[in-house]
Amino acid sequence: MSASAGSRRVITTSPTEFLDACAALAPLPEAAATARAAFLVAPAGFALAQESARDNRYMDLSRTVDPLRALAQHGALAQALRADVPVITFPGDPATPDAVFPNNVFATAPGRLIVGRMRHPVRQREAARADIRAFFGDLLGYDEIDLSGCSGLVAELTGSLVIDRVRGIGYCGIGERCNLAGAEAMHQAFGLRLTYCFELAASEYHTNVVLALLASRAAIIAADGFRDPAAAQAIAQACGGRAIWLSPAQKQAFAGNAITLSDERVWMSAGAAAALTDAQREALAGYGFALDAVALDEIEKAGGSLRCCVGEIY
Repeated sequence: MSASAGSRRVITTSPTEFLDACAALAPLPEAAATARAAFLVAPAGFALAQESARDNRYMDLSRTVDPLRALAQHGALAQALRADVPVITFPGDPATPDAVFPNNVFATAPGRLIVGRMRHPVRQREAARADIRAFFGDLLGYDEIDLSGCSGLVAELTGSLVIDRVRGIGYCGIGERCNLAGAEAMHQAFGLRLTYCFELAASEYHTNVVLALLASRAAIIAADGFRDPAAAQAIAQACGGRAIWLSPAQKQAFAGNAITLSDERVWMSAGAAAALTDAQREALAGYGFALDAVALDEIEKAGGSLRCCVGEIY
C-alpha cells in the first residue's frame, strides 16, 4: 500500500488492504453518484482501427462496417440518454476512427477536465482536439490536467478506471492500456481517496468491459476478466454484495459495458440487455434500477459499447 505524501490518499494492489481501507471511508458529503451531463463524439467515416485491434480482442478486422448505420445508431443513443441528462455531441473526424469512444481520452471531476495518455498513436491524436478542450476550459471554466504528453505512463481514463464517485474510490485494471504509473497519475488527477489496482486477465484491454458501478451502490462484474478472482470478490464485497455476475458470453455481449446517468436507470446496448437472464434483470430491479437499451451492434464492431461512447460531465 502506498500513500501520497501529506495526504491520506491511498493506492493499493492488495484486496485485503483495499477492503480495510474501504471500510474506513464514509461517503463524501456533497458527491454526486452520477454525472450532471454527458458528451459524445459522433462517428465520421466509421472504420475499424488496426492499431487498436492489436490489444482489443473484441474487434474483428474481417467484419465489414456500415458508417451510415453506425451514425444512425449513435444519434439514437444521444437522443435516448437525454431522458436522464443533457447530452452534447461533438463532430467526428475520419482521421480518428476510434474517437466514437471519447471516455478513454477525456474525463471530468468537478471543475476539472482530465486528458488521458493513450497507448496507440491513432488514439493519441484525439487528445489534441482543441474544440473539446475549449468547451471545458473556456466555456465551463474547468481546470485542465493534461496527461497526454507524459512519457512513461499509459492512462486510458474511464476505460481503465471505474470510479465510485460517492466514496472517491477508483478501481483500476492494469494491462496494456494502463500501467501503474498511469494509475497513480489518474488517482491524483481525479482526486480519489482510494484506488484499488488489479491486473486484468490477459485477454482484456479495459476495466469498463468487465466492471460497471451503478450509481455507487451496486456492480456488474465479469469475474473471468480479472487475473486474480480475489480482486473481483473484493469489489463485490465493497459493494455490500450487490453484484450482478456475468458469464463469459454475457461479457462478450458487452453486458459489463453499462452506465448509470441517474439513480434509477441502467443503460446498456440492446445486445447486452438481451444477454441478461431474468434473474439478473430482477436483481437490477431489486437494487432500484430500471434497464433501458439502445441498438449499437454496428458500433460494437469497433470493440466497445454503450459506456465507452459516453463521456461524463461532473
